[in-house]
Formats: sequence, structure tokens, C-alpha cells
Amino acid sequence: MATTPTSLIAERLDALASWRAALDRQIAQLGKALVEHDLLDDTDAAVLAALRERLASEKLVLAFVAEFSRGKSELINAIFFADAGRRVLPATPGRTTMCPVELRFEAGTPPRLALLPIETRLRGLSLAELRTRDDHWHLVPLDPAEPQSLVQALSAVTRTQRVTVEQAAALGFWSEQQPEDNPPVGADGSVEVPAWRHAVINYPHPLLKRGLVVIDTPGLNAVGAEPELTLGLLPSAHAVVFVLGADTGVTKSDLTIWRDHLGQASLERFVVLNKIDTLLDPLATTEQVNEQIEHQRQTTADMLDVRPSRVFALSAREALAARVEGHPEALAASRLPPLEDALASELLPRRQQLLVQSAVGVVHQLRGTATRRVADRRRQLAEQLMELRGLRGKSGAKLRMMIERVDVEMADFERCRARLVALRAVQTKQQRSALASLSSESLRTELQAMQAAMGAKPFNLGAKSAFETLLKRLRSAMDNAERLSAEMREMLDGSFKQLNTEFGFAFSLAPVPGLGSFRAELELIGQNYVRYLGFSQAWRMAAPGFAEQFRRMLLSRLRVVFENAAGELELWGKSATSQVEVQLRERRRGFTRRREALQRVQAAAGDLEQRINEVQSQDESLRQLGERLDVLSSDAIRAAHVLTAEAQPDAQDAA
Repeated sequence: MATTPTSLIAERLDALASWRAALDRQIAQLGKALVEHDLLDDTDAAVLAALRERLASEKLVLAFVAEFSRGKSELINAIFFADAGRRVLPATPGRTTMCPVELRFEAGTPPRLALLPIETRLRGLSLAELRTRDDHWHLVPLDPAEPQSLVQALSAVTRTQRVTVEQAAALGFWSEQQPEDNPPVGADGSVEVPAWRHAVINYPHPLLKRGLVVIDTPGLNAVGAEPELTLGLLPSAHAVVFVLGADTGVTKSDLTIWRDHLGQASLERFVVLNKIDTLLDPLATTEQVNEQIEHQRQTTADMLDVRPSRVFALSAREALAARVEGHPEALAASRLPPLEDALASELLPRRQQLLVQSAVGVVHQLRGTATRRVADRRRQLAEQLMELRGLRGKSGAKLRMMIERVDVEMADFERCRARLVALRAVQTKQQRSALASLSSESLRTELQAMQAAMGAKPFNLGAKSAFETLLKRLRSAMDNAERLSAEMREMLDGSFKQLNTEFGFAFSLAPVPGLGSFRAELELIGQNYVRYLGFSQAWRMAAPGFAEQFRRMLLSRLRVVFENAAGELELWGKSATSQVEVQLRERRRGFTRRREALQRVQAAAGDLEQRINEVQSQDESLRQLGERLDVLSSDAIRAAHVLTAEAQPDAQDAA
């Protein structure tokens, strides 16, 4: 049996993981050198740790969305899990995956299938709140040594249960206003709903261990009933693959999913027309069948308003069989490779380029800080060396005078501390004012004002207007924080220049970080959440627990954005002042060394030349350290820019 090549996206993920590991090694060497020579302050240490954490845990999140029976699970099996030699995700005719499924790997969690009962929707708790609370989940251990155990355990995601119409309405699966989407009523008056609200599979599959996260999302009812999907998981995905049936094209329910949940241009979207094998016609020629497939592809692109190059017609079933059986020709005939190539060439290089930018930025920041500190140390040594050379042939009285001069300089230096303490107090006050509008307390106050404006019914017809007012006030809060931070920088810049001139410090200020990316996140939240505040979604908001879950999710999402924005400004403030403490410590250490050297020379004349040699040796060590840091920094930047040969052109295009 021939061996079928693995998918390009699998190869690129493997290359990306190797690149991240190599870059992390270079970053670690630079960090170790900085720590060994006391050149890493707390602020830079935090930045370095954050970068290494990102390199170690960066995830690539792909969400697959489709109505029932579009072959979505089969497509996931064909792209990622054909190496198991069988179907991993259930993929049989009819409804299979009944709840959203996340496939991922977290090293600190044992291999398992975690299932969240559907009844948790009634409690108003969001998925984010429930993720860390195992007592709410049904946990099924998985044995990585037995791949079949994963297949067997995953059959649980197909489970359903029958409930009354009232219970279905409370869970979000029944609406009198939209009867066409309701499940059929059985003879006993019950309806079928999923048994689970969400499933998370933690499994050490090679691709998952390399940072891939796959989200399998079933059906319009499941997407619409779980706001966490449309407001949290899908917007955070790096790409969404929307699966349609080649035989049906874009149906009404497909179009509803696209329009309501996937239509925003901010998402990276790929469209798949699956099951082209159903279009084979013994009475038609191959050319005629290909023309029909191409017509369906173009029509789909027009209906969804996407580029035709983002619409892929294929057969996931034939692709999976070809991979399992090792038939490269059959794999090519399934037309799956072009989709994999697009995901690999358009998505992965872009993710890598973002990591490159972050890594290079951090290296430049660390190198800049270290350069200033090494230069300051060398300047102090140069002054000390000049002073010591001037002592050759001097009397004891001259030495005593020089010791007294060092004492005077130390006293003058200590007096500058009072100015620095006053400066720190002013900065703390200004920073507190700047961050106040981004605080959790301020955010809660704004949300309470929104709820009060909505009246007795939290999500009545005035909800949309109140929500838009909230967004306007939150934008103003960000603008205010940015303005006050800019004023704080002006104050610090003026003070630092005076201190540098009067006392020979080397204080410097980086620009205040802009909050543009957080404004963009705020706009995206507004676009996603406002959909639930119109008349058409009023029935969902009336469901028990749904409105409370919505409020919790909104507060949680906004809190993350505002905390991250505040964190950026706070980190900038700390970096501005941490250098003050560092240079004070260095300067005090320099005075101490000068005084000790003079005292040693005073005690024994022979120590003068020895001390001169010591200072010269220290300066040479610092020079060599500077060169070593240059090499380590250059090696790290070079490692960051070493893109895989295949990804390099695409990454450059993306940049």
C-alpha cells in the first residue's frame, strides 16, 4: 500500500512548532545572559516571560461550522485525524455531533472527554465561568494508548434527550415566533434536544500538542441557542470553515447561519462545498459534471459575497478513505488538498508573522534597556579610572580630599532622591487617574447604567439604544485614559531631561502604547452582541437564564478588553519608573566602589595600580558583554525571521 502524504497544514504546523521551539531557545539564552549580569528589571522580566509563554502555548483555532448532515465531521477527520486509520469524530448519515466540540491539548489536564449537561443553560453561567469547575462536567477518561477509546468516548456527543416543549423553550430550542426552526413534536408531546451543551476533548494527538484547536459546531439551532459560540468562540477563532452540501448549495438555514453569525469581514472565512461525489451522474460526461461543480462554486461565492478562491468543492468522505488506504491519486481526485493548501499558505504564515513581530519587538526592548545600563556602568568606570590615574604621585592629603569629594557627591546624589520620590508620587497620582476609567468598578457602573436604561425588562425594545450608549461611553473612557497617559508622559519627559542634565542619569521614555487594538475589540463586541438586542431575538432573551448568561458574558468580555488595555498602560508606567530604581542602585554602587578604592589606595600605595588594572578589566568585561548581548540579540532576531521555506513568500505578502 502506498503511503499518502500528510496534509500541508499538518506539515506547516509541525514546522511552526519547531520554529517556535528554536526561537524560544534563543530568547532563553538572551534572558539568561541578562539575568546573570543583573540587566533584567522586573518589567522587562515580565515582558520576556509573556513572550516565552506565548511561544510555548500559542494556539491555532479553526472553527468548522455547518448545518446538520453537511459532512463537517468527516472533513475534520480527513484533514487532521486520518492517521488514526478510522473516523475519530462521529460521521454517519443524519445528525451526529449534537453539541459544540472542542478538540485541544492542555499538558496540565489528563486526557479526557468533558461533557457539560444542557441543563446548565438554565443557571445563567457562561462557558468561560464553567470551564474551570469540573463539578459541573461529566468527565470520561481517555487512554492515549488505545485510539479506539477516543472513538468510543466521542459517540457520547451524539446523545439526545426528549423534553417537554416548555423545557425546550427554556433551553433555547423552541420558539413560537420562529416555528420553522423548531424540532418536531413526538406523539407524546415531547421534542428532542441535545443531552450536552458543550464538549471538550483533551487528547495528546500530535497536531493538538503543536497548538491546533479544532471547534466542531453543529447546526443553526445549536449556534443560535448558545451565545458563547457566536460571541466568544467563533470571533476568537483564527479561521472559520463553513461547510455546505454541493448537492443542495446554499440553503435558507445555511444563509441564516452565514448572515447572522459568520458574515462579519473580520473573520477569516473559507467555504467548502462538500459531497461532490453525490453529483456524479452516469448519464453525464466528466466535463459536464465538472461544469456543474464549478457553476455551484461560483453561485455559492456570489450568494455569500466571498472571493471564489475561498470556495472549495470537494469530497471529505473520499479524501478520508484515500488517506486511510494510502491512495495519493484518490486523494487528489477528492479535491481536498487545495483547501489544505489555502489554510496552510494563507493562515499559518500570518500567525507566524505576528509572532515574529512580537518577538523582535521584545528583543529590541531588552537589548535597548541592557545597552543603556551597560553604557552607564562603563561611563562610571571611565570616571573612576580617570580619577585613579590622577592619583599617581599624589599625597595622602590629596587622597583624603578626594574621599571627601566623593562623600559630597554622594550627599548631593542622595538629595536628588527627594525629587525622584516626589516625581514618583505625581506619576502614581496621574496613572491612577488614567486607569480609573478602565477599572472593573467603572465598567460595572457603566453596565448598571445600561441595565437601568433598559427598564424593568432588561432586554426590551430599548435595549439596543442603551447598549449603543454604553459603547459610546466606553469609547470615551478609553480616549480619556489615553489622553491622561499622554499628559503623564509629557510630565515625565520634562523631569527626566532635567535629571539627566543635572545628575548624569540616562533616563529615557518609550511612546505611550496606543489603545487602537482595544477600540477595535470593543467595536467587534458591539457588532456581535447587538444582534441579540433586536426584536427578532427577543424570544431568546426571554428564556430563563439566557439574559443573565448574556449579561455575564458581556461583562466578562468587556472586562478582558479593559483589563488588557489598563495592563498595557500600567506596564508602560512601570517600565518608565523601574529604570529610576535601577539607575539609582547602579549609581549608589558606583559611589561605594569609588570610595572603597580610594580608601584602599590610601591604606597601601601599591593598591593604586592594582585598582587601576581592576577597573580596566571590569571595563573590558563590560565591552565584551555588550558584544555578546549584540550577538545573542542578533541570533534571536535571525531565528525569528527564519520562516519555513514554503511559508516565507506568503508571510512576506501578509506583512
